[in-house]
Amino acid sequence: MREWGVERVEEAVAGCAATLRMALDRDWESVPAGGLEWDCRHTAFHIAEDLIAYAGQLAGRAQDAYVPFELVPEEDIDNAGVVQVIETTGALFAATLRTTPREVRAFHPYPFRSANREGFAAMGMAEVLVHTYDIAEGLGLPYQPPAALAEFVVTRIFPHVQPDPDPWRTLLHATGRIALPGRSLRTEWRWNNNLVLHSDRLTLEGVTPAAVADLAAGGDGGFNWVVGGPYSGTREAAGMVLKAYEAGVHRPEFGLFVLVREDGLAVGGMGFHGVPDEDGRAEVGYDLVEGARGRGYATEALRTLSQWALARDDVNALLATIDGDNLASQAVVSRVGYTRVSADEEGLAFELR
Repeated sequence: MREWGVERVEEAVAGCAATLRMALDRDWESVPAGGLEWDCRHTAFHIAEDLIAYAGQLAGRAQDAYVPFELVPEEDIDNAGVVQVIETTGALFAATLRTTPREVRAFHPYPFRSANREGFAAMGMAEVLVHTYDIAEGLGLPYQPPAALAEFVVTRIFPHVQPDPDPWRTLLHATGRIALPGRSLRTEWRWNNNLVLHSDRLTLEGVTPAAVADLAAGGDGGFNWVVGGPYSGTREAAGMVLKAYEAGVHRPEFGLFVLVREDGLAVGGMGFHGVPDEDGRAEVGYDLVEGARGRGYATEALRTLSQWALARDDVNALLATIDGDNLASQAVVSRVGYTRVSADEEGLAFELR
């Protein structure tokens, strides 16, 4: 799994331009864009504004706020000119994605104040796809993007939305445009970029539904692994997260994290067995590739993840269940501060409050 969306962005922009060019002779300013308050002309230019803004965030490596600039059209720009601006900003965005290293994250407020190149690609595509839909609806134009484009978006930035068999319908539902059977219209929505936590030597990268599906199927999840990785426990955890996502009960911050070393190589997986229960208790689990063990990575990552979780209002205690003969794992939780609370046929139970 090595795709991070550049070609998908280009395909989405090309589809948008082709659709809008079917109505260049129409009055875009007098027609609302679908269910939006904006007219079709404003919405079309908004697509370009978003594309150049996302390019600016990544190119400028913005960390604390949006880069302070805006796109301003010429006064006499016509509909064809607006489409040309969309194509140009789309090309600039794609070029930025191509030249942005994997580890770079830039500011975006939702929900954890940063996104990587894949997240920005998905956000840019979402803006193109759903606003082209809005404009097409307003102008009475046919528009049906390829399912693969919608699937890329929903499996990267809508991990909290239960997928419909049709990815395009899922995206329209996730962005409050249609209801689905048994699910009412969403009146409020946000996309959800992955959470990333940092320790001294590691980055704990929250894994998207796209990545867990690839890991569970035997792929690399988009990560460069040390020799022997990923280990079986990480693949099993990915399968658990994938089932939760498909069932609509996944909360991404309580999913799977891949542990990435300073040299960019992934050494293991760590995460939660599910969301906190009604008493605020959540269970953690982890594994490392064999060649990365004995270097303190598990202890360092578990300490970081535990501190993050216990700082939340919805977590009161963390649990870890370990086999009685797994002395190395018992030492890890003990060094982090977990204490043994029980023992049964399933193993030893440790708790941290």
